[in-house]
Amino acid sequence: MKKVKITILKTTLHEDLANEYGVEGLSTCPLMNEGQIFYADYAKPDGFCDEAWKAIYQYVFALAHGISDLWYYKDWIKTPGVAIVSCNDGLRPVIMKLETTNIESKPE
Repeated sequence: MKKVKITILKTTLHEDLANEYGVEGLSTCPLMNEGQIFYADYAKPDGFCDEAWKAIYQYVFALAHGISDLWYYKDWIKTPGVAIVSCNDGLRPVIMKLETTNIESKPE
């Protein structure tokens, strides 16, 4: 099993939805920052948002175990070993890039 590199690409805010449904002063995710990098395999990396992990762990697990074919009938991602995913926060989703690496995963 290999480590998967998780790069935070964007922290977003749907202002129209946040204004209608969010609490006063809601802004982008306070837990994740653009450019931040994490490495994972079967376990959530330290400092990574619990809810974001719940949204992406199945992709991390698949990439860590060597999936190399294009996903979803080749109509989603053009680069093997990469997935662009987001967390479940509908008001301020965080967009992430997952990439396979050559870093061997070791039990802790």
